Amino acid sequence: MESTPLRTYGGVPGADRRAERRAQLIEAGLELLGAAGDAAVGEGTLSVRGVCRQAGLAARYFYESFADRDALAVAVYDHVVQELAAVTLEAVEAAPPEAGAKVRAGLGRLVRHVAEDPRRGRLLFSPILGSGVLAERRAESTRLFVRLLGLQAREFYGIGGGARLDVAAEVLVGGLAQVLTSWLAGTLRLGEEEVVAHCAEIFLSIAEAR
Repeated sequence: MESTPLRTYGGVPGADRRAERRAQLIEAGLELLGAAGDAAVGEGTLSVRGVCRQAGLAARYFYESFADRDALAVAVYDHVVQELAAVTLEAVEAAPPEAGAKVRAGLGRLVRHVAEDPRRGRLLFSPILGSGVLAERRAESTRLFVRLLGLQAREFYGIGGGARLDVAAEVLVGGLAQVLTSWLAGTLRLGEEEVVAHCAEIFLSIAEAR
């Protein structure tokens, strides 16, 4: 079945309008997921009707981008992860070519990005949003950051891969996720700069022992 061509209205191409509506729905989904806690997915708070109400769009526009609420939840999660990866890599690449500078820049930007919008932190790290489709995405995003860290280490130090690097990347990414989980939950009582400093020290100590 062929899709109906999207027409231009008010000088705005149909594809652009559709992309804008999709962005509105993702923002609405983030608002509901990041604010609603364990009721978000499991108990229907992230419903088509609720998301459309939050976005100010008719329900028919939901289905032009998403098959169901699980598809939206995945899109919201992927959007947040992709943003986080992009800003972190940008900070690392912009830092001076010295290990400490790059580690502190990357960790600092990552922690700031998570902390400046509490919805991101809850979506990525809250245990009550760690089931169903989001649990699957969390596992996949962990693999993504393990690969990125390994790639950065190989490029910076000019080394090949291997079991030692793989294990170190797993430990660092998993440990950082747990630190941020505890910090955002308030059980780890540290300031933002302290979190970055302590994590950077651990990252660098493992790198220096390579």
